[in-house]
Amino acid sequence: MLSNKKGFTPLEFFKSFLGVKQNNQKIQTGFTLIELLVVIAIIGLLATIVLVSLNSARIKARDARRQSDMHQIALAMEMYYDSVSPSSYKDLPNGYATAIPSASSISTYMNPVPLDPGNRTYYWSDGGSPTTSYCAWVLLENSTNYVLSNRNGTKVTSTVPSTLATCNQ
Repeated sequence: MLSNKKGFTPLEFFKSFLGVKQNNQKIQTGFTLIELLVVIAIIGLLATIVLVSLNSARIKARDARRQSDMHQIALAMEMYYDSVSPSSYKDLPNGYATAIPSASSISTYMNPVPLDPGNRTYYWSDGGSPTTSYCAWVLLENSTNYVLSNRNGTKVTSTVPSTLATCNQ
């Protein structure tokens, strides 16, 4: 009784699904060239979108690292200040806006002082002798803001630290 019914049997269905020839019929399997090109174009477009968003995430990560570094410099300077007698900050290289050299240290509290994760430069300056103030700063990558560290803490500002007085505000 079952063999008189029209349609596919389960075995015939799977044979046709797998591309097995039946009664000299040619069953085409695979993809056309146009379908493959469309899929490749979509994958390329998605890859481009991911790479663009990944680049902005990298910039934000470097700026977050800069802010963290400035905060760590402030903490190390305060620990140095508390550990010496008479209290003073570490005597930094002479001149204002001295780039932090790679072998710099703040006593044992920060050795070495971190360097910028990108192509920016960390700067620092002190208030002369005796060293009663200091300033460390860096320009952020994704804005025109600066991260400043001084005896008052760490902050983000748009004011250019052109003098020690503007840095310590």
